[in-house]
Amino acid sequence: MRVGDMIGILVKAFVVGGLICCVGQTLLMFTRLSSARILVLFVVSGVVLTALGVYKPLVDFAGAGATVPLLGFGYSLASGAISAVQTEGFFGAFTGGIVRTAAGISAAVLFGFLNALIFKPHAKR
Repeated sequence: MRVGDMIGILVKAFVVGGLICCVGQTLLMFTRLSSARILVLFVVSGVVLTALGVYKPLVDFAGAGATVPLLGFGYSLASGAISAVQTEGFFGAFTGGIVRTAAGISAAVLFGFLNALIFKPHAKR
């Protein structure tokens, strides 16, 4: 891969991921929505946009810029469920999203645990 191609990929990911984050920050600043509700809104939006066929082209264009934010988690859940339904039938709708996202969730739990072992965790006051 040429350096110019790599820079283009990085710029696209940065711009799309940054725009998604700007939407989240705007919601925090100008609405009364809590951060937890915005989290749910982003995940559900990722699922809905995937079901409508809108999010896959964005993932193809921006790569990690579209899959790393919370919208990408919703995309992973929905695309896992859709592909599992196609291969396993009705019950794939319940297992596909979990199977598709299990590695990422497991990594988050493992690294959170390792952080707790290395650093002294404490509650904010």
